[in-house]
Amino acid sequence: MAQPPDIIIYTDGAASGNPGPGGYGIVLKAGRHRKELSGGYSHTTNNRMELLAVIKALEALKKPGSRVTIYTDSRYVADAVEKGWVFEWERKGFKKKKNPDLWKRFLEVYRNHRVEFVWIRGHADIPENERCDRLAVEASRRNDLEPDPGYRAEEDQGLF
Repeated sequence: MAQPPDIIIYTDGAASGNPGPGGYGIVLKAGRHRKELSGGYSHTTNNRMELLAVIKALEALKKPGSRVTIYTDSRYVADAVEKGWVFEWERKGFKKKKNPDLWKRFLEVYRNHRVEFVWIRGHADIPENERCDRLAVEASRRNDLEPDPGYRAEEDQGLF
């Protein structure tokens, strides 16, 4: 039987307008300990916030080598890792891929731990996921948000 994870993480990202104001929400659980994190930007995308939530959660961990299970409703993030796409993107230098700044940052912190991703359906009455959604939306509505320094509008050209 596999050992249970040391840390369970729930993440969510949100953007209004996509691009527009965005935020991320995180719930970290380890034994009886629980921590919530959130933040946002005045101009970003939903996928950037989904990925940034995972990055910020992993960056918050104090012990390298932790066994971590991350629950996310982002197929963009979960599939990129669990299906191995991000490692191929890395091998090719992230050519023609969106969010290379965040994917590089993700890989650096990801490799410090033993991480498994579990995709969950959003808005499916999973309390921790619902809490992350509320944190992300609340963060995106703050009045003091600065622009996402890594967001590049040209990456969104030709999507529609």
